Amino acid sequence: MYEAHATVIGTVITHPVRRDLSNGEQMLSFRMASNARRFDARSGEWTDNGTLYLSVTCWRRLVEGVDQSLHWGDPVIAYGQLRSNEYRGKDGALRRDLEMRAIAVGPDLARCSATVVRRSDGMRASPDAVASITAADSGPARSPDAEPIIGVPEQVDA
Repeated sequence: MYEAHATVIGTVITHPVRRDLSNGEQMLSFRMASNARRFDARSGEWTDNGTLYLSVTCWRRLVEGVDQSLHWGDPVIAYGQLRSNEYRGKDGALRRDLEMRAIAVGPDLARCSATVVRRSDGMRASPDAVASITAADSGPARSPDAEPIIGVPEQVDA
């Protein structure tokens, strides 16, 4: 079992891909990037200090929520178990990839806003109950025809 747990704050840099496995389970994966920035007191400006790239895999109940909520370009916070995979590239060079088996994933509310739509245990939110979110979280990185980050009911009758 993986022992190193970490929280990574970054941006989704690929479209999340959902897969049905032969054993009946589903998984979803995407790549994210986390930019390290620091304040340079001499220049008075923020400077980039490298980028961490990692693959995130989601399993079980997390698949549905991430699939409905996050898309390419969205600000994200991911928490999970880290591991490093070694493999040989097509050129024969030894490469390493950092992977996170996610326990929790969500939007970074410091960089966007979201409305929570709760699902009943194990149930997918019905498309009729999910509408669009306000444009407050739409940023320049999102494509104009992208789906909302998280849907909200249009009207709730009391």
